[in-house]
Amino acid sequence: MKKERLVILGGGESGVGTALLGKDKGYDVFVSDKGEIKEKYKKVLIHNEIDWEEKIHTESKILNANLVMKSPGIPDKVVLVKQIRKAGISIVSEIEFASKFTNATLVGITGSNGKTTTASLTHHILEQQLNVGLAGNIGDSFANQLLESDYENYVLEISSFQLDDIVDFKPNIAIITNITPDHLDRYDYEFENYIASKFRIIKNQTKEDYLIYDADDVVIVNHLKKYPVESTLLPFSLTKVIENGAYLDDDNIKITIDNSQIIMSTKNLTLEGRHNVKNAMAASTVAHLLRIRKQTIRESLENFQAVEHRLENVLKINKVQYINDSKATNVNATYYALESMDAPTVWIVGGVDKSNDYQELFSFVNEKVKAIICLGVDNEKLIETFGSMVGVIVETQFMSEAVKIAYKVADAGDSVLLSPACASFDLFENYEDRGRQFKNAIRKL
Repeated sequence: MKKERLVILGGGESGVGTALLGKDKGYDVFVSDKGEIKEKYKKVLIHNEIDWEEKIHTESKILNANLVMKSPGIPDKVVLVKQIRKAGISIVSEIEFASKFTNATLVGITGSNGKTTTASLTHHILEQQLNVGLAGNIGDSFANQLLESDYENYVLEISSFQLDDIVDFKPNIAIITNITPDHLDRYDYEFENYIASKFRIIKNQTKEDYLIYDADDVVIVNHLKKYPVESTLLPFSLTKVIENGAYLDDDNIKITIDNSQIIMSTKNLTLEGRHNVKNAMAASTVAHLLRIRKQTIRESLENFQAVEHRLENVLKINKVQYINDSKATNVNATYYALESMDAPTVWIVGGVDKSNDYQELFSFVNEKVKAIICLGVDNEKLIETFGSMVGVIVETQFMSEAVKIAYKVADAGDSVLLSPACASFDLFENYEDRGRQFKNAIRKL
């Protein structure tokens, strides 16, 4: 009997993970990457005798597939993707493909901001008592973890790009942290298209499943009325009293699920900022659903270490605190960063602008920002937008220079904040590369 052919577009973490799982499940696997595949992934493919190519897509080797797994970085507008769809070949994401080979409890987390922190915090709480993996848009691929570990539970950080290519994927517990405009270049510059992508996380849920969401987010609340929702709703809020879900009562988080309540003080949370109270609410609600002990939840919230590149305190030099928020690749993420600043701030911003509207940052810039350093290939929009709001605004295309300028401008008691509000691809490999270069430049001061 002829094997089904699985073609994988993209030879990165998710692509190679899918290739390994596909081969293990009996598929005839082929990996094709238009760019260059990293050496570590080439070695894995060669060692496992998986056919691959790089710097080219050979159509004859792709259009004979039974199934295609497309890397989330490849947009639907690409000619080859259109050809695959025209040929009637199904295209799925790694999340969709891998989920067919596990009976684990799945916690799926999406949203414009807070996904990584919420996923990491949820995993941190659950792993105190459960056998649980952390995958998706974070860490090792979901597919590869199924091969190597096959945990009984998975926490999956899921981007809109990954959700675009799901068919039957169904998380037992879904979280939507928030929805603000992002990646609109992938969604025909239509916010509604992006919102619809996020809501695909509940597409296959039933009444036995749960949706945890921010009840203060107007976009989410309004669209819950538009989409057919089968799952049990568990909202969280900083401003409303929630009967079934989580809310803030003075300095206490109160979570109630089916008459079982847990109360936790926010005073000892290791994560700072109101947005992180929401992340803690979402993660704790999952833990409460999965019957983690109340004391374990409380202790986990108090000893959790912040995610790298997300409001990460790097060093204090001459009484100036340097903060790495390189993961802030959109305006809303930078909003939370600036909101949490309690000292005069030198703000490093810039990169690939995704049709950003910076208006929601104006009050914080006027109130807290003393100088702006524009770090990007094209800084014209930033200078035009913020030039009249601060006394100092300069531009550079080098991280080392940006940090040196910040060092000269900042006074004792100030903060230097890298929170770009933009994608990194004009000057850096990714946001991790940008954050690491920032930290290395600080250490060289």
